[in-house]
Amino acid sequence: MKIIIRDVPPRAAWALEQTGMHPLLARLFAARGITNPDELDDALARLLPPATMLGTQDAARALADAMNAGKSICIVADYDCDGATACAVGLRGLRLLGFERVNYLVPDRVTDGYGLTPSIAKRVKAQGADVLVTVDNGIASVDGVRAARELGLDVIVTDHHLPALKNGEVALPQDCIIVNPNQPGCAFESKSIAGVGVMFYVLLALRAELRERGVFTAQNQPKIDTLLPLVAMGTVADVVKLDANNRRLVSQGLKRVRAGAMPAGMTALFNVAARKPAAATGFDFGFALGPRLNAAGRLADMTLGIECLTTDDGLRADELARTLDGINRERKAIEGDMREQALMMAEEMFDESEEPPPALVVFDPDFHEGVVGIVASRLKDKMHRPTFVFAASGAEGKEHELKGSGRSIAGFHLRDALDLVAKRHPGVLLRFGGHAMAAGCTIDEEHLETFEAALQQVAHEWLDAATLQRRMEADGPLDPKYRRADMVDTLHKEVWGQGFAPPVFSEEVQVVSQRLVGEKHLALKLKHQGEPVDGIWFGHTDLLPARVKIAFRLDADEWQGQRRVRFLVEAAEV
Repeated sequence: MKIIIRDVPPRAAWALEQTGMHPLLARLFAARGITNPDELDDALARLLPPATMLGTQDAARALADAMNAGKSICIVADYDCDGATACAVGLRGLRLLGFERVNYLVPDRVTDGYGLTPSIAKRVKAQGADVLVTVDNGIASVDGVRAARELGLDVIVTDHHLPALKNGEVALPQDCIIVNPNQPGCAFESKSIAGVGVMFYVLLALRAELRERGVFTAQNQPKIDTLLPLVAMGTVADVVKLDANNRRLVSQGLKRVRAGAMPAGMTALFNVAARKPAAATGFDFGFALGPRLNAAGRLADMTLGIECLTTDDGLRADELARTLDGINRERKAIEGDMREQALMMAEEMFDESEEPPPALVVFDPDFHEGVVGIVASRLKDKMHRPTFVFAASGAEGKEHELKGSGRSIAGFHLRDALDLVAKRHPGVLLRFGGHAMAAGCTIDEEHLETFEAALQQVAHEWLDAATLQRRMEADGPLDPKYRRADMVDTLHKEVWGQGFAPPVFSEEVQVVSQRLVGEKHLALKLKHQGEPVDGIWFGHTDLLPARVKIAFRLDADEWQGQRRVRFLVEAAEV
């Protein structure tokens, strides 16, 4: 592991400090590209205008017409946290704005696969819907949209994923309204907005359209900012880049959560996760609430998650949250077994004296399709290689197919790599899609070795030794005067996440003592610049030398009513 210290532009840090900003925050923000305090202004008025997202105005007019005509709407969701929150935002938002006939349908991961398919379109029609609205999916559903249109459904696609490619050209669904900042010709600056954010923007545009039509005035229009806690959770859980616009959405959602203004289901999820809403951070969304929702889509039915987020009955919300918590515990057990098996298989690919191959591909017939993405992520973190993990398809008639989920490292665009594999080996990839850092694909089992060799060839061409070396960016030493519990609170109040990394400090410390706790965590007594401090390295069991350079986050734990600062170790340079 190589710890790299972030550059801090001195002029930017000085300028931020001159505005009255805390010196440590000024340094951290400057290192993340902030040059002006206005960039940190989270006021709703500073959100990018909805009109700049291509398709929002058309979607708003179509939805307003549908409401005027008394049409029925069906939202086709996705089965992850972004899809669930986007569906909940759509359901709650449309009802707030006056729609009476709004329903939803969420595909089953195993039997339906991903996105709007022709069979899903038939089920939507059978429900009696007139308008089909996708959330967090649909941009690649060319056949599904065509089938829906042939059935007489109006279709509005709201998505944030990259469009599908056909023969190297962008292939968009036809004869429908598309709202997606990543479609050609869209000038919306926040290309990283999550699916739930796209749906929120459609609602903003719809409310403006209804004002224009005289349905509401600025004084009596519904307050759809009540949906921001859901927007914040879906945004963080989907690990999209927290650019300025996304940070505003998350910040506004967190403010409402901390004030207790959130749906009953979110309150219930905080309770089962033993987290305190009044001190909520993005970490809670990404590592406490999000996984409990995702577990439903991975092992059961995301309907449970959507119902939890849309009910206003506190008792029902508590019941659903407990069910989701139980499913998440099952998910953890399955994931743990799969991770150990996958790690052994990956390590068998090379001798201990050798470097791992530039990309990893792992498959076992006993793997569960619902958790291959998590296992791929864990393997990627462990081995620092682009990784695909495959499971057998559980769909009837498709037993020969393997469904894979991939995770990547910086410098290797996974979706583009799959596109190159598809061009070099036509027919090997039955379906694929995704982003730079995460992607999915379906192959025939007989093509597994061909896919593995092809992906490793692309990785060999694209990745150099420097990229394959594990690196961690850090913020340099921590001044001992900031090693305080109130400083922990100051840092936690800010919005950190993907693309706006949480503060990680780094320097050499003395290891006074160390011991294993819970058989898998390393508890440490350290001396930081000559002063004692506790530390813990979760999920790490190898002992450290007496003096070592570590990367750590600042944290505080509570013991017998006292809050004590501790270091959460992230890495060591040994």
